[in-house]
Amino acid sequence: MHLAQLNIAKAKYALESENMADFVDNLEPVNHLADLSEGFIWRLQDETGDATQIKAFSDPKIILNMSVWASTDALKHFMFKTHHKSFLSRKKEWFHQLPEQSYVLWWIPTGHIPTVEEAVDKLMYLRKNGDTPYAFTFKNLFSSTEYETHKNEIS
Repeated sequence: MHLAQLNIAKAKYALESENMADFVDNLEPVNHLADLSEGFIWRLQDETGDATQIKAFSDPKIILNMSVWASTDALKHFMFKTHHKSFLSRKKEWFHQLPEQSYVLWWIPTGHIPTVEEAVDKLMYLRKNGDTPYAFTFKNLFSSTEYETHKNEIS
């Protein structure tokens, strides 16, 4: 099993604005760092190399990031022990704090590439039900084994 993640953010400014320049200018280097990270499998991107123009919500200011990793440890290492951490620490400069959960993690079969619709469904499920083996956060990590057991119980 692999770990999929979706995170969303609502931009305070238009991506083309000067206020967003540091964010936009760092997309390519941070994405490149992810691509080279141990345990990285895949990330959502369009022909420009990022996902900022892919819309999944009615609010056009909401941008998303979605990726697949070999494990929770691989994702955590990338997020919190690389240059990405300094990028993450500046999130409040560029994005509004959302009143609901803004990211979700879930297990997928090896080789499966999640769709945006699947990811949004997982986020909505998390918002409604809280952390479960089906959709969870770093606060309550569930193993792929727990997911398989949970999946069999609800089938």
